[in-house]
Amino acid sequence: MTPSTPELSAPAADRYVGVFEQWAPRNGDPAWVAARRRAGMARFIQLGLPTSAQEDWRFTSLAPLLKLPFRPALQPSGPDVAAAELARLPLANLPGYRLVFVNGHFAPGLSSVGPLPDGLRVGSLAATLASEANGSQTLCDHQAEAAEDGFVALNDAFFSDGGWIEVSPGLKLEQPIQLVWLATAPGSEMTFHPRNRVVVGAASSVTILESYVALGAERSVTNVVTELTVGERAQVEWVKLQDEAVTACHVAAFRGEFGAASQVAVHSVALGARLARMNLQARLVGEGLECLLNGLYVTAGEQLADHHMLVEHLGPRGTSHEYFHGILDGRSKGVFHGRIRVQPEAQQTDAKQTNKNLLLSDQATAHSMPQLEIYADDVKCTHGATVGQLNRESIFYLRSRGLGPETARRMLIHAFAGEIIERIRHQPAREALSSLVWHRLETNSRLQSAPQPQ
Repeated sequence: MTPSTPELSAPAADRYVGVFEQWAPRNGDPAWVAARRRAGMARFIQLGLPTSAQEDWRFTSLAPLLKLPFRPALQPSGPDVAAAELARLPLANLPGYRLVFVNGHFAPGLSSVGPLPDGLRVGSLAATLASEANGSQTLCDHQAEAAEDGFVALNDAFFSDGGWIEVSPGLKLEQPIQLVWLATAPGSEMTFHPRNRVVVGAASSVTILESYVALGAERSVTNVVTELTVGERAQVEWVKLQDEAVTACHVAAFRGEFGAASQVAVHSVALGARLARMNLQARLVGEGLECLLNGLYVTAGEQLADHHMLVEHLGPRGTSHEYFHGILDGRSKGVFHGRIRVQPEAQQTDAKQTNKNLLLSDQATAHSMPQLEIYADDVKCTHGATVGQLNRESIFYLRSRGLGPETARRMLIHAFAGEIIERIRHQPAREALSSLVWHRLETNSRLQSAPQPQ
């Protein structure tokens, strides 16, 4: 039995260390895992949590997160979840292989992982670590070693469970693999540290659906690290839904390394959390690969959604396209900081970056910072950003066809969101997310009272 964890009510590093020192020696980890945890805590002490004084965080305050106590979910807790509750979730009821985690820990009774075809491994990270102590060091990839802030280091120290997926070369999966994270413990103010590790072999294909959903109004913190390695000529579509409670905080690091001639699409739909931050880094190491990063964030009230991305081209003739749309209501805030870096050897790169923000309220704000960093001389790279209200000419056009002003605004807002959703290739996931976003927008009262264009 894991010992109980003392409450940490302040962000001081020594209190994080106190929690760690009470728990880690008695956790029963293999020696190499224990060493990695200690290194993660040492790195966290060195870095600390980021502040708005740092350039990468100057528009994103961690105040909502720091108001919560630090209670890492080191053992299973919370009420049981019925299968019927799972079936009502947007993605979880779709067919395919499914790993379900409740309050940070694997729930085998809700999961469906077999029978598996030859060449596919799907399971709990914690179980894999326990059963393969001598050979599982590859589960924690080198991509997370150089943390740019303290969150990845903190995950290194406290990660408890996550998804472990390995797709052998040449294996083409028709059914998707799901990673479902549920928060159910009301009032517990727990902190979850998921760690997902996915390896996709050469010439294989897979669709992965990742979702973070609250079944109540939990004031929780999710600090997740996901590492994806894609082999040559492989095809991967990754769809992430973040729909946690509006009192929660969600910080995610997504690290990808993609091989030559691979085709990778990563989609992000962020609807929940009081504070949501996604740090996405993609290393395009091979020649002739295609990478799509596609995202939608819908915020209201006091929500903040921040997407911070770095796409690094390291091989010639690579293509990367980024499309991110934000729909902002109330006093909410959207932040987009995207950087495309083209190294000297990445000649004939084709890179595009676009961020568009639609403000439904006079109090909503958006900060957009698309950037290009180019060290090659034979490239085609563009970037752009827009922040504004609904287009006057588009509304006039629809009204001239007999539509009322409210209907015209609704159509334009849905089309703005649909432009992102329609890029999801997996049809069941696309339809489920389209329905979810449609419903979320329709229940937003400002759809009918959005500011008129000036």
